[in-house]
Amino acid sequence: MSKWMVKMKKADFDAIAGKFGINRITARLLTNRGLTTDEEIERFLSGDASMLHDPAQLADMEKGAEVMLHQISQGARIRVIGDYDVDGICSSYILVKGLELFGADVDCCLPDRVKDGYGLSIKLVDEAVAAGRDTIITCDNGIAAYEQIQHAKEAGLTVVVTDHHEVPFEESADGDREILPPADAVIDPKRRDGDSSFKEICGAVVAYKFLQMMARLSGREQEDEVTAFFEEMLIFAGIATVCDVMELRDENRIIVKESLKRIAHTSNAGLKALINVNGLDAGNMSAYHYGFVIGPCLNATGRLDLASRALSLFMENDVNEAAIMAQNLKDMNDSRKTLTVQGVNAAIAEIDKMAAEGELPKVLVVYLPDVQESIAGIIAGRIKEKYYRPTIILTNGEEGAKGSGRSIESYDMYKALSACKELFTKFGGHKMAAGLSLPVENIDILRKRLNEQCTLTEEDFVPVLKVDMVLPFKYADMDFVRELEMLEPFGNGNEKPLFVQKDVRLLSGRVLGKNRNCGKYRVCDETGRACDMMYFGDLDNFNQFLECEFGKDGVEELYSGDVRKPMTIKAAFYPNINSYMGRESIQLVMSDFAKNTP
Repeated sequence: MSKWMVKMKKADFDAIAGKFGINRITARLLTNRGLTTDEEIERFLSGDASMLHDPAQLADMEKGAEVMLHQISQGARIRVIGDYDVDGICSSYILVKGLELFGADVDCCLPDRVKDGYGLSIKLVDEAVAAGRDTIITCDNGIAAYEQIQHAKEAGLTVVVTDHHEVPFEESADGDREILPPADAVIDPKRRDGDSSFKEICGAVVAYKFLQMMARLSGREQEDEVTAFFEEMLIFAGIATVCDVMELRDENRIIVKESLKRIAHTSNAGLKALINVNGLDAGNMSAYHYGFVIGPCLNATGRLDLASRALSLFMENDVNEAAIMAQNLKDMNDSRKTLTVQGVNAAIAEIDKMAAEGELPKVLVVYLPDVQESIAGIIAGRIKEKYYRPTIILTNGEEGAKGSGRSIESYDMYKALSACKELFTKFGGHKMAAGLSLPVENIDILRKRLNEQCTLTEEDFVPVLKVDMVLPFKYADMDFVRELEMLEPFGNGNEKPLFVQKDVRLLSGRVLGKNRNCGKYRVCDETGRACDMMYFGDLDNFNQFLECEFGKDGVEELYSGDVRKPMTIKAAFYPNINSYMGRESIQLVMSDFAKNTP
């Protein structure tokens, strides 16, 4: 269970509600999200694509666009080099189609996760030269590829970097100094010398903005073909934003909102096929479907095969061929799910051994030599969630150990790894996630160093559940729940509003689902207002909690529908609308539970 923290931000909620024609509770929810000015609230509620930040704010953006337009005018042979995750695939697709729009001779190469590793490599540069390519533009990588880009420049290539990852730095007497690769232009919102209003955009959005600048400099912004292109590509920028777990605030939220609005009208045969094969309704999709259905299918190609398969799906124009390719991607993802479960179980077994030998380490570094390296990041994420500790999962790579890390809010993983950088053959990432390669003999040294240098306390290992406010059931009516849709899309940085209520009385319960992993309960609050409540979390854990509080007999009575003694808990929940056979009703979805305290 988590530590609950009720947000207590203050504002004139009545004034906000009156000005924007919204419920007073909704006004408070906006304030809880840090929106205080009329401009911020208007942008949040009504923002559209016209409100995206000017691409000129990014350092080297104009310079990079001028370089690319010049290269195209000279008949240059351009190669886009992306990455094997969803952001890398989407940004590569956006760049290839965009450069074609401007008349470029362009092709694309996505690295093989196992053979090439992340991003630009010497091998990929040499392959570009061998293929007669004289210009490279990166997307979703390149900011840390100093040696590789120096090699490309020595070979006579023109190089433009578009990336969004942290800029490498070195410590000096005057403070940290950024180390930029020696490219003809280096575009990254994280650069200190830019004027970015919002730095937390993904690689696909950087690529999108790059093409916007090319359109501006070439005077083609108003052309129908160019306008239609940017409308379509906003869909892919939104998918990448969600799948790269960017915070859904500022322009990211607008991008995802506009993407979801447009996806039902996409002209892309491959994306349509992927939606269909997963049984989704394109007209009723959410950020959840991007992050947990579409994204994993695209990611599975880079994990179990080649990411170029996903890129080829987006490039495919034949509807029948696209349907076959989409089915292959879904099948691959189903296979990846099985491998992930096996890997997570293997990691838990290793961690159990650590715990048996003494105290659980503050930073979990787990070596699983037999696990496929491509799913190390997913396993790290699952383990981090289970133990709520920074987690690094390592497995065997082509040359030594290779893996991924996932962090918790109070631990800057990139900074921690930077302090051990001499142990790695390669590493990169940001505060919450990282990728790394190192000799196998350095694993124990890394584990020891990270834990010795870690300053986390036991308090940091208790996840904090941020609750918006106390909400009696009577306020969760149909009008209010519909108004909550104005706050979508929900996701990282714009989580679903979460409410709390004590004295929630459990009246009856049923276990549902094919795997009997979902609970449905009839509940009421202290006023007697009754409604249904669903729980999709760890049902065994919830039942153990109930047994501790009310005894085994109480739990049996709950599920038999014959509760004799009052069973009251404190519940954190989100209200939504349940539609069944044409009838709509309010139901609460419980996120967490606790002992009913005064």
